[in-house]
Amino acid sequence: MTSRIINAVLAWPRPMKRLLSVGVDFCLLTVAIWAAFALRFETFYWVPETKQLYVSVATITVTIGAFIRLGLYRAVIRYLSEHAFLAIISGVLCSSVALIVFGFLFQAFVPRSIPVLYGAFSFLLVAGTRFSVRAVVRRPKEKAKNSVLIVGTGPRGLQLASALSQGVEFRPVGFVSLLRSNHRSVIGGLPVYSVEHLDKAVRELEATRALLALEDSIPISRKELLSALETLPIPVQTVPSMSEMMAGHARINDIRDLEIEDLLGRDPVRPDAAIVSDSLYGKSVMVTGAGGSIGSELCRQIIRHKPRVLVLFEQSEFSLYSIERELRSINNLENLEVVIHAVLGSVTHRRRCEAVLTAFRVQTVYHAAAYKHVPLVEHNVIEGLQNNVFGTWHMAEASISAGVERFVLISTDKAVRPTNVMGATKRMAELVLQALAKRQSGTVFSMVRFGNVLGSSGSVVPLFRDQIRDGGPVTVTHPDIIRYFMTIPEASQLVLQAGSMGEGGEVFVLDMGEPVKIVDLARRMIHLMGLEERTEDNPEGDIEVLFSGLRPGEKLFEELLIGDNPQGTAHPRIMMAREVSLPWDSVEDMLARFTQASQSFDCKAVVDLLIEARTEYAPNGDPADLVWQNGDNNFALQHETRVTNIH
Repeated sequence: MTSRIINAVLAWPRPMKRLLSVGVDFCLLTVAIWAAFALRFETFYWVPETKQLYVSVATITVTIGAFIRLGLYRAVIRYLSEHAFLAIISGVLCSSVALIVFGFLFQAFVPRSIPVLYGAFSFLLVAGTRFSVRAVVRRPKEKAKNSVLIVGTGPRGLQLASALSQGVEFRPVGFVSLLRSNHRSVIGGLPVYSVEHLDKAVRELEATRALLALEDSIPISRKELLSALETLPIPVQTVPSMSEMMAGHARINDIRDLEIEDLLGRDPVRPDAAIVSDSLYGKSVMVTGAGGSIGSELCRQIIRHKPRVLVLFEQSEFSLYSIERELRSINNLENLEVVIHAVLGSVTHRRRCEAVLTAFRVQTVYHAAAYKHVPLVEHNVIEGLQNNVFGTWHMAEASISAGVERFVLISTDKAVRPTNVMGATKRMAELVLQALAKRQSGTVFSMVRFGNVLGSSGSVVPLFRDQIRDGGPVTVTHPDIIRYFMTIPEASQLVLQAGSMGEGGEVFVLDMGEPVKIVDLARRMIHLMGLEERTEDNPEGDIEVLFSGLRPGEKLFEELLIGDNPQGTAHPRIMMAREVSLPWDSVEDMLARFTQASQSFDCKAVVDLLIEARTEYAPNGDPADLVWQNGDNNFALQHETRVTNIH
C-alpha cells in the first residue's frame, strides 16, 4: 500500500513534488524543534512561548531557504547520492546556527543544548525520510536486477560497482579480490572474497554472473584465474579496458563476453614500442588488405605511431569504408593529424599497385592481403594462387619500382610443411620475397609467420560462441587437433616489430609457448558462459561437443619452423628462421609456369608445381577445387586446342 502511494506521488509533475518536499520538510523541522525543547525540558507537553515561536518560524524559514540554495529539492529521490547527504548536513548546520542567532535577536529563552539536539533531530528526520523513500522506491527494481560478482577491487572494479548501481540491469552483490588478505573485508558496503572462495561467494550472494574488472597494470596469472573461473556455475564476462574507455570507444558498464586473450590463458607478447615508433613516425605507410581482420588492426596500431600518411589499400568497398571511418574517428579524437587515403584496388593488378605507391610516396608496405581460409582456398585453387602468390609478387615488384624502403609480408604457420593449397601458396609467396631480397637491395623484404589468430574472420572463437548461443552442438574437427594461438593485436604488434627489425629476406616467427587443443578451448568457452558440456556421463548437460572430421588439407598440428635451428633476435620472444631459399632465376621460371597453368585453369598442374617448387607441400588428397571437380576436367585441354586453332 505504502509503495503504491509513493509511486503515485512520484508520477506527479516535478513542481508539485518539490512543493510537497518543502511542505514535508517544514513539518519535519517543526517536529525537530519541538522534540529538542521537549527533551531538554523533559516534558511531553511543552508549548513554545511567543518569542520561542518567532525563533522557531524564522529558523525553519531560513533552513528551507538554505535547502533550496543547496539544491536539495532539485535532487531526484530515487537517485539520491552523497551530494544530497552533504547538502542536508550543510543545511542542518546553517539551521542550528540560525536557531542560536534568532534566539539572541528575539531575546528568547533557548538553552545551549537546544541547537545541538535540534540539529541531530532535524538531520535524522530530513535525511532519514529521504533515504527511506529512496529504499522503498528502488527495492522492487533492485530485486529485479541480475546480481553480479565483480572480480577486481581496484579503481575499475569500484567504478563498475558504482555504474551498475545506477543502472537498471545489474546489481553488484560482492567483490572478489586477487589478494587473499582482502578476504572478509567490506568495500562500499559489499563483502569481499578471495579467489580461493569463489564458489562460496557465488553460493552465499546468489550471484547470477561474474564480471572481470581487472586493472591493466596489475600482473596476474591468466591461466590460474581462468582455471578458477571455469569451475563456476555462472557465466563469466568482462568490461572494457582502460584504453578503450579513455579513447571513448566504450563505457565502464558495457558488459561483454570474455576477451579472446582471456580465453587464450596466457600473457600476450609485448613489442618494443620505441623501436616500432621509430620505424613509423613521420613515414608514408601502406597496408594492403586494410579492411581485413589483421589489416584493420595493423592500421589501428600504425595510426597511433603518427605516420605522416596512411594508405588503406583494399578490394572490398564496404570493408574499406568501415576501416576508413573508424580510423578517421581515432585520428580526430586523439588529434593525431595523420593523412588517411582510402584506395580501392587489387594486389593482383601490378600497374595499379605501382601507381598508388608512387602517388603517395609510400616508404613502408605491410602486405596483409591474402586468402587465408584453408577449406575455401582448397576449393578455389586458382584464385588462391592468384591472390596469395601473384598478388604478393606484383605488389613486391611494384614496391621495388616505386622505391619503397620496407616490405613486410604477413605469413602463416600453415606455410611450414603445408598439406593444403593455402599454406603452399603462402610458402611460395615467402620464396618469391626471399628471391627478390637477393636480386636487389633497394627494398628490404621480411616475412612474419605466426599461428592462428583468435577473433579473425574464420576463427574458431566467434564460431564456437555462436554455436553455444544457439544451443549447440559445438563442432570440432578432431579430438586431438592442436593449434598455436595469438590475438589480433598481438599478431599486429609482432608484424610492426619485425618490420622495424628486418634487414632483408628474413622469416620471423614468434615463440608462442604451448599449443592449445581446440577441444579444450571449446570446453573452456562452454564453462565460462555458465553452461555444462553434455556427455554420456552428463546427459543433462547444456551443450554437446561433436567431432566432424578433418577437412580437406587440414593437419592435426601446425609448426612455425621448417628448420630446427632458429636464430634469436633483439626481442626475447621473436626468432628468425633459417630456411631454404631459391635463386631468382628458378623462382621466375616457376612463376611463368604457374601463369600458364592458371590461365588454362589446370588445377592439377598448379598442385604439381607447388610440390615441385620446394615448398614441401604434401597434399593429403586430389585437388578439391569445386569447379575442377564438377567440370569435365578437360578445360585445360580444350583451352590448348583453342589456342592452337587460333594460331
